[in-house]
Amino acid sequence: MKLSRQFTVFGSAIFCVVIFSLYLMLDHLQLDHTKSPNNGGDKLQNVSFSISLGQLSILQDKIDRLERLLSENNEIIANIRDSVINLKESVMDGRGGLDGRNMSQGPYLELLALPPLVLPIDSQDCQFAAREFSKPADGVQLLDVYDLLTFDNHDGGVWKQGFDITYQENEWDSEPLQVFVVPHSHNDPGWLKTFDEYYRDQTQHILNNIVVKLHEDSRRKMIWSEISYFSKWWDNIDDQKRDAVKRYLFEQGQLEITTGGWVMPDEANSHYFALIDQLLEGHQWLERNVGVKPQTGWAVDPFGHSPTQAYLLKQAGLANMLIQRVHYSVKKHFASQKTLEFFWRQNWDPASSTDILCHMMPFYSYDVPHTCGPDPKICCQFDFKRLPGGRVSCPWRVPPQPITDENVQHRVQMLLDQYRKKSKLFRTKVVMVPLGDDFRYAEALEWDQQFQNYQKLFDYINSHPELHVKAQFGTITDYFNALRKSAIDPGHASVSLPVVSGDFFTYADRDDHYWSGYFTSRPFYKRLDRVLESHLRAAEILYSLTLANIQRFRKLNDFPAVENNRLLTEARRNLGLFQHHDAITGTGKDMVVIDYGTRYHSVLLLVLFVFIVLFDWERCSVEQFCLDMCLYFQTYQIKTLAACTNISFSPRSVVVYNPTEQDRTSVVTVYVNTPHVCVITDHGHPIPAQISAVWDDYTTASTEAFQLSFVAQVPALGLGLYQLSTAVNGGAETAEYVFLRQGGELSVNMKHFTVNIPQDASTPLSIHNPHLQIWSSPTTGLMEVSHAQHSISKRRGEQHQIKVEFAWYGTTSNRDKSGAYLFLPDGEAKMYSPARPPVIRVTKGSVFSEITTTFDHVTHTLRLYNVQGVEGQAVEICNLVDIRGEFNHEIAMRLTSDVDSKDRFFTDLNGFQIQPRRTMAKLPLQANFYPMTSMAYIQDPGTRLTLLTAQSLGSASLVSGQLEVIMDRRLNQDDNRGLGQGVLDNKVTASTFRLLLEKRKPSHLSYPSLLSHVSSLYLNHPLISMAISTEAQSLSLSAFTPLASSLPCDIHLVNLRSIQSKEDGGGPSDEAALILHRKGFDCAFSNRNTGLLCATTQGKVKLPHTFIINIHHEQSTRCALVPSLRQPLQNYPPPKDQAA
Repeated sequence: MKLSRQFTVFGSAIFCVVIFSLYLMLDHLQLDHTKSPNNGGDKLQNVSFSISLGQLSILQDKIDRLERLLSENNEIIANIRDSVINLKESVMDGRGGLDGRNMSQGPYLELLALPPLVLPIDSQDCQFAAREFSKPADGVQLLDVYDLLTFDNHDGGVWKQGFDITYQENEWDSEPLQVFVVPHSHNDPGWLKTFDEYYRDQTQHILNNIVVKLHEDSRRKMIWSEISYFSKWWDNIDDQKRDAVKRYLFEQGQLEITTGGWVMPDEANSHYFALIDQLLEGHQWLERNVGVKPQTGWAVDPFGHSPTQAYLLKQAGLANMLIQRVHYSVKKHFASQKTLEFFWRQNWDPASSTDILCHMMPFYSYDVPHTCGPDPKICCQFDFKRLPGGRVSCPWRVPPQPITDENVQHRVQMLLDQYRKKSKLFRTKVVMVPLGDDFRYAEALEWDQQFQNYQKLFDYINSHPELHVKAQFGTITDYFNALRKSAIDPGHASVSLPVVSGDFFTYADRDDHYWSGYFTSRPFYKRLDRVLESHLRAAEILYSLTLANIQRFRKLNDFPAVENNRLLTEARRNLGLFQHHDAITGTGKDMVVIDYGTRYHSVLLLVLFVFIVLFDWERCSVEQFCLDMCLYFQTYQIKTLAACTNISFSPRSVVVYNPTEQDRTSVVTVYVNTPHVCVITDHGHPIPAQISAVWDDYTTASTEAFQLSFVAQVPALGLGLYQLSTAVNGGAETAEYVFLRQGGELSVNMKHFTVNIPQDASTPLSIHNPHLQIWSSPTTGLMEVSHAQHSISKRRGEQHQIKVEFAWYGTTSNRDKSGAYLFLPDGEAKMYSPARPPVIRVTKGSVFSEITTTFDHVTHTLRLYNVQGVEGQAVEICNLVDIRGEFNHEIAMRLTSDVDSKDRFFTDLNGFQIQPRRTMAKLPLQANFYPMTSMAYIQDPGTRLTLLTAQSLGSASLVSGQLEVIMDRRLNQDDNRGLGQGVLDNKVTASTFRLLLEKRKPSHLSYPSLLSHVSSLYLNHPLISMAISTEAQSLSLSAFTPLASSLPCDIHLVNLRSIQSKEDGGGPSDEAALILHRKGFDCAFSNRNTGLLCATTQGKVKLPHTFIINIHHEQSTRCALVPSLRQPLQNYPPPKDQAA
């Protein structure tokens, strides 16, 4: 009977589709009556039947269109037929899908919107990925540079990683050399000390000295980058000092704020949401407090550089930028070609709209010995902090000398020789010389030593015109202004500098020392970072929407707006702090990492408080939450797992928030105290649900806690309300379990569930849903080819081999070994071989099925969701890694497939764009690892295999058809990059992925598919569920729908964040920043059966019609919210942009 009902439903669906299609055809065939209206008095015999040739042509076109519509209708019917066949197979064999009990539960099926069989994609939305463009004549593509380089690392003489530089004395006779010496102090917001310790011991003294020492001489200049430190200092100084900074330093151009971000961020692991957020926080603080708008980026210490950061700086209104840590062979090549100053252009930009002028520092480091010229032994003699008697000396054993009348001529000649040689690496006669290092200028003595001695040198140089040199202190923007003026060719309106596209990963500073280790170091905190990003974004959006509704319907003084805004601001700043290039990278001291972790934990608490603002704040307060914090903590294992959602016959409400901009059907999991539970909507409709065990260990299930999973449907950015109560019968279906272990006894302790321990454990394990089927080894539980069966297949006959394995990397026996920064393996990986057979647990249920394998170091889970939406299209992989007992080991997950990818693969950059990669045999193994922030994929002409990730990790494709990800690293020694310790504070870390298999058409360009975009969004922004506290069950609550409709599939709402008022008090203004990102996608993939509930609209979003709030005024702004007429906010990034 139940099977008949299902066929009846699908038969009715087929009938409706046919009727609707015919209706559309008839509608298309109607003649245009508006051109020849019938006046009612006309009689049939008066109608002329003479048809012109033009009318015949129109009729023929309509007939052709009818044929096309019929063809499309036949395809739709075929898809429905296949779906019915698949459903019949599932029901008949009792596997996968939602079983008969749940499929027939009342009218709830009417509420679940099924995804369209064919996703409507406008043809114009495919033009971006389909277009071709040529490289500029003077263009440089980094992939081409890597092909050219031999990476032989010859000794270059005094410039070890370069070459000998010569010049003619008369080269500057016609145009003098302009030298800008740029004093700077690099202040890490945490590394060897915590943020607060650095501020207390050094940074506050540096900033105090800036005010005093720059005021002593108007010719002195200084630059500063880290707003996190600057804002803390600003809050602790008096109004008189603040006025001096604004009036004498900023207005007179002596002090320049560079970049203006909260920190100098890492560019490999940071997601672009966090990059934007910390940039906005810094720029907004500057505008509100000192009225400064940064013009130039300054990034001397991030370990490699991403074009995403260049793009964001350009959109923030910056015109220039500087980078330093680039592979030494690339630097040498750029120096030899005089391309160290260039316009950095995005890979996907066919014109020049994304160009930003960039300076690449040519030498080893940003310290004084490696910045004045090619010879560090000479340059070190002009770092006057190293004068004899000080705490710092020159490693080359030749100390600096104070500048006197007796030695000034000789010292000038030495210094000018270095300046002239350095200038030969550039195309203009303008040279920039940084003067600083980490935490420099903390003492007044150093200011006097550096500035007084250099001023004597400058005075001598500038008073001798025969030297043909003009030297001065300058800011970095002073240098770029002179560069632009000098680089303009006569008769041309454009700057004659090359154009460069690509990224600068993976960084190596010498020999085979590649900095690919930090892509994975301390993965626990990398995962925590992504969780905080998602929850902060959710809280920002909810707060902004709530504030808008309150301003519309109620008095603002009834709402704790100021307090919530303060909490959000604190959360933003702590998230921004962790984007620092020694924080998210995992390269700080143990105590510093603990400090970051403590900040993160407090931020999660702050964000939780903000979530209550949508409820009746007159009854809910800090002392009595409406929301139960326990369920929130359970989701991320912040507390020990326990069933704190107590269920009884009285309904218990659960709020589910959808932080994505599309209507969404996803699985929600909560932990309850009974296996007898039913779930209903706020309208009283029962919905599909599954009860699974909570495991005390791998074979013992809890008798007090149970995992309840149900299918939730929540509107875009909205709240859904569900009620849980004890079920007498007909409640959630209980999962069934199969346990296996080769060659050993197995005892399983659990109640309430069906358990099977087969005697014959030789048959491959299998789970499937309506879209996918997985076969796993009965020995290891890992996805594996067995008995000529393929390990993963699409349900409609497309089969592919995909094998999952784990592997160990050791570290080299050489003096320099792997550490927090470096990956120096002892050769190829050795396959992971457990000391004892693993326990394999197969879970089969109506909502999800999974295979879990417990090894000594990894608990590996493969899960399939039995839903028709996006999450049913991919295999979810979770690895719970514990290598705390290992010595100098790194563990990797390897996927081996039949995809013929050869030496090509693709990784994303910051979750924003895709960068093509090429595995090169001429490079060491560690050089072929790259950062993977949100995805990596391999492909051949017909297939793409995409690994989506919920945390940043290092990845590679060392062999055709393979993808490899480093999961965790435990290293017992320092790698001699200044940290002074190994990485031994490992934690048990859960890393989550989704594996997506897609058919594709051959294409020479490569961008993410629309399905992978949305799948990545869902993975990184899961539904957020919280229970209503038992004390607040009496409150009258309802669902919340802030959008009139979903946003288009290719439009991502990056953030909707309130803008702080410029008035004192820290409250919000009546403005909010809406940041939208139109994602470029590849149309070479099928748009059928994608599970998506959205469409594309040529990048058009009508904001007043989308948000169910009043939008009084829209203002176009730059990324940093500085008003601009150049770029509309709703096209941020512009419509032509592509992103991962």
